[in-house]
Amino acid sequence: MDNAVDNRIATVNFEPITQVENWGITGEIEIPLGSAADLIYIGSYREFDSFEAYDSDFSGLDVFNVTGNTTAIETMTHELRIQGDAWGGRLSWLIGGYYSDEDITQAASFQLGTQYDNLVGALFGGAAGPAPLQLFSGGVNPAGTTNTNLYSQSSTSWSVFTHNTLELAPGLDFTLGLRWSDESKDGAFAQGNNNNQICPAILASIGAGRVPGPLVTPVFGTGCFAFTAPADLPAAAVFPLPRTFADTFEDDELIYTVKLAYEFAAPINVYASFTHGYKSGGFNLDSTAAAGGADPRFLSEEVDAYEIGMKARLLDRAVTLNVAAFREEFSNFQVLEFTGAQFTTFNVPKANTQGLEIESTIRPSDELTFNLGLTYTDASYPNDCNGTQTAPNVLALCGNSLTNAPEFVGIVGALYEREVGNSLRFFLTGQVRMESDRRTSTQAVDPANLAARIPVPFDQQDGNIKVNLRAGLGDIDKAWTVEAFVNNLTNEITRGVTFNTVLRSGSRSAFIQEPRSYGITVRGEF
Repeated sequence: MDNAVDNRIATVNFEPITQVENWGITGEIEIPLGSAADLIYIGSYREFDSFEAYDSDFSGLDVFNVTGNTTAIETMTHELRIQGDAWGGRLSWLIGGYYSDEDITQAASFQLGTQYDNLVGALFGGAAGPAPLQLFSGGVNPAGTTNTNLYSQSSTSWSVFTHNTLELAPGLDFTLGLRWSDESKDGAFAQGNNNNQICPAILASIGAGRVPGPLVTPVFGTGCFAFTAPADLPAAAVFPLPRTFADTFEDDELIYTVKLAYEFAAPINVYASFTHGYKSGGFNLDSTAAAGGADPRFLSEEVDAYEIGMKARLLDRAVTLNVAAFREEFSNFQVLEFTGAQFTTFNVPKANTQGLEIESTIRPSDELTFNLGLTYTDASYPNDCNGTQTAPNVLALCGNSLTNAPEFVGIVGALYEREVGNSLRFFLTGQVRMESDRRTSTQAVDPANLAARIPVPFDQQDGNIKVNLRAGLGDIDKAWTVEAFVNNLTNEITRGVTFNTVLRSGSRSAFIQEPRSYGITVRGEF
């Protein structure tokens, strides 16, 4: 894989198609309520529509294709709040309400290719001949099998909130924020057109004892491939076959934050805060979500976050320095995994992150600015992350770091800008970003063999350094600007996500991050 990633080699049996349309509108109205308060309304409406078709097995073989994946999302939000000051400016207060409504529909159409059965034969090591599914089904050819899965989710969310900061004494501020959130989601999975004949034939063959015992599981898994298998077959009572569902998820939570801050004369501000946060649960919109009678829903995620820090402006504000230490304790941490045959969303009872952030801005002159940042993060699933759960995909995570969470991230940047004559402005900026090793897969070890704890291949992305540059010349009042840029100057090729390749045991695929890119940007303000 490393050679393929470094050289950006990809194989497909047809050119992918992607079409995306989205638009939206946002409006804000602010009405003064006397001299010390304002009434503010913010509303938005957005639509997103996409169509894509692609070779889902990521190979030159005609095995498994997404012939059409249509997604439509409509989102409407409303927020109304009143905010102001009281007690001579000692109290800054805000109260408000929020409402959102979102509808998601998706129709995903799949097709088994002409070489599907041949690939299955290769996966079986030739033990059942070059076309095992035709052998065990009595001659049914899986090529051309099609299916359309239909998913939908309607979400309604509302909340009331308040955020208030009170000056207890000169320089000493106390902040209290509260938010009551209520979430309701209706999720469903149904099937459209399905011409699958291979799965019923394979099930009949297994039931009649015509499949050798050691091959029952792989023959079932490939003959009733989850993305194309018919839903709600009678055999779903015994086998993990797709089941349609229509259910409701409801949850509510009180979210709150408390902060105490003190500002010295320098000025140097020190603070300590605690926040209880929340991310709503929902539905695993996958054809296998309810297989075997499983609950297609996943739980809401909660976090308790602690932070202490300092913010300082020094040397006549020529230097700013921010330092913060943090710890976050997650419960029911939400994890999305692609196993190579299905998407699954599940909860891990415990996950923790803790670390230190240092940021600084240095301005030695009006024309030159340096930005520096360093973050140390220990983000991991503790050894007892499973709680009372016994699922292998949860147990395999315990004791490992979170995905895409490097231990160290450092950033060094510089900006030089000056006037050219009386009407033009020139700038040159650069940034160097450094990160340490990180994991790129959901799983660090194979859940199928927990005793051996064998690391999954190509999970680790080595530490790297990336350089971005940008230069521009424009009107001194920013009426127009022409900029030239290059991102990832040294063309450092890194993996963002690594996952099991569809229908190829032991094979891994990856999505790489942005390679070197360059171009010209023209901006205008009016």
